Amino acid sequence: MHDWLKNNPEIRAIRVAASDLNGVARGKRVPVRFADKVTTDGTRFPMSVLNLDIWGEDIEDSPLVMESGDRDGVLRPTERGFVPMPWLTTPTGLLPIWMYHEDGRPFMGDPRHALANVQKRYAALGLTPVVAVELEFFLIDDAGGRLRVPPSPHSGKRRVAGEILSLRALDMFDDFFTELYDACEAMDIPADTAISESGLGQFEINLMHQSDALKAADDAWLFKMLVKGLARKHGFAASFMAKPYDDYAGSGMHMHFSVLDGEGRNVFDNGSHTGSDILRHAVQGCLAAMPGSMLIFAPHANSYARLIPGAHAPTGIAWAYENRTAAIRIPSGPPAARRIEHRLAGGDVNPYLSVAAILGAALNGIEDAVDPPAPIKGNAYAQDLPQVPNTWDGAIAAFEQSEQVARIFDAELIRNLLLTKRQEAREMADLTPQEQTEIYLDSV
Repeated sequence: MHDWLKNNPEIRAIRVAASDLNGVARGKRVPVRFADKVTTDGTRFPMSVLNLDIWGEDIEDSPLVMESGDRDGVLRPTERGFVPMPWLTTPTGLLPIWMYHEDGRPFMGDPRHALANVQKRYAALGLTPVVAVELEFFLIDDAGGRLRVPPSPHSGKRRVAGEILSLRALDMFDDFFTELYDACEAMDIPADTAISESGLGQFEINLMHQSDALKAADDAWLFKMLVKGLARKHGFAASFMAKPYDDYAGSGMHMHFSVLDGEGRNVFDNGSHTGSDILRHAVQGCLAAMPGSMLIFAPHANSYARLIPGAHAPTGIAWAYENRTAAIRIPSGPPAARRIEHRLAGGDVNPYLSVAAILGAALNGIEDAVDPPAPIKGNAYAQDLPQVPNTWDGAIAAFEQSEQVARIFDAELIRNLLLTKRQEAREMADLTPQEQTEIYLDSV
């Protein structure tokens, strides 16, 4: 029997799962008795499964389906091994997996392999990115005909207001958050501070910095799965969709990162508050890739409702020191902790693709060694700045044409994502906003 199962004899079922391009977990339920086999030999399912649309349907014109005979890929365990699934009633172990060809080559349509490739580019230069993400989400009562904040389990009342940094809002759902932190501990997800945010029933939890970008993205992917599953266990929904309420700010997934050299020194640090030339080159790489990467950072129809000037989501392509209205913020603090905060992505992103897009863009900039424009001061929304694409169709076109994106992602993944998003855009065009919300609420 697998060692993890020996140490967790209460486990009665196993799941194996990989991330598709939308970040949705795709996989199988496996009897416990096959744990050794699946960890040694992996499992198999069609390569097209990692290229489904948001409904879980095949992409009609994908070469992965009929043209290739819908051939199988080989799914192998990631480095993480088994983790528990505390939101399920039956004690269950989850084995994260990723896809390879029969001959052992990575399947480059797998978003986790896309990030692994970016990490290898850094390693080839003797560099290591250090990554942390901040995840915003809403707790929602979706039992009726409209979305509402859940009633307090203690008072039965609903707080119909955004409550920024409110302890009362956190205390209302203390049982949920206590169980969530316990589950993060069990799943080796480094959850840090929780706060209430400005949206209706909106919260944010930070995951701690770590020097393994793949682990950071794994943590974010598993965290989203955990939060959504645990909320249902408590009788309400949790959603990372970008904009569930028209009148309140949407949810983002901000990412902080620095880069270490072979001796563990932060290459963004030059002993001053301004940071090094390498930091500025990384900033320019991020700015240059923003238009083309928008399909990664805003992957769904609902994503673009979040991108409204003045609504706490950046729309202009600019950077600044200690300024949250800019898309790229350089936080203050000790020089040794100098880092970049990338603030563009919505909460509805695929963490693997988002982390890969940001780190890949920064590395493009480091390699090109081009300085960015001057940092802005003041309100970015009030300035005449180049803008990111503000429509889904515009983002699809920019992604297809971007030279920066082509340096970050394999051509197969670019093709597959374009096919996926064009199919989704066609189908979503016939749906009302309420029907779109019903699709996105649990799936992203």
